[in-house]
Amino acid sequence: MARPELSRVPEYFHRYINQVAEDDLLLVLEKQASSFLTFLENIPADKKDYRYAEGKWSLKELLQHIIDTERIFAYRALCIARKELAPLPGFDENSYADNSKADKRDWKELLEEFKIVRRSTQILFGSFDQEQSEASGIASGKPIYVLGIGFILAGHVNHHLTVIKERYL
Repeated sequence: MARPELSRVPEYFHRYINQVAEDDLLLVLEKQASSFLTFLENIPADKKDYRYAEGKWSLKELLQHIIDTERIFAYRALCIARKELAPLPGFDENSYADNSKADKRDWKELLEEFKIVRRSTQILFGSFDQEQSEASGIASGKPIYVLGIGFILAGHVNHHLTVIKERYL
């Protein structure tokens, strides 16, 4: 797969796509899953409920946000690849985090959930042919396409990895 065309995704997502240096989306998703999980497994226990400022997410909430976002964007990619014509809704990430109850969840369970959701994403994107990868649709009121969504997912994890390193640890 080639790199996505930035002109085909909302400008807001360029920052995520630009955080992915590699061109092979499937390889990026696979390598990232392994390295991100290894990183998360080594986070000290006292940091998992830590918030770097009042009103900010805990690490558990942040990880749940990554999982939720991956699910939602993978669903968008599936719908668009299957020629769904209806515009796909947006979501309020803060409302999802506020209602996730992630702080009551076990850290290892969250890691397992990320692992499974990411593996599902890898299989989904691996199933798309060229036509499906190039398919366009509307999500959150903006045009977007399948390949762009895949790179957004990878860049989203890279973005939050940086946030974790800079603000939580």
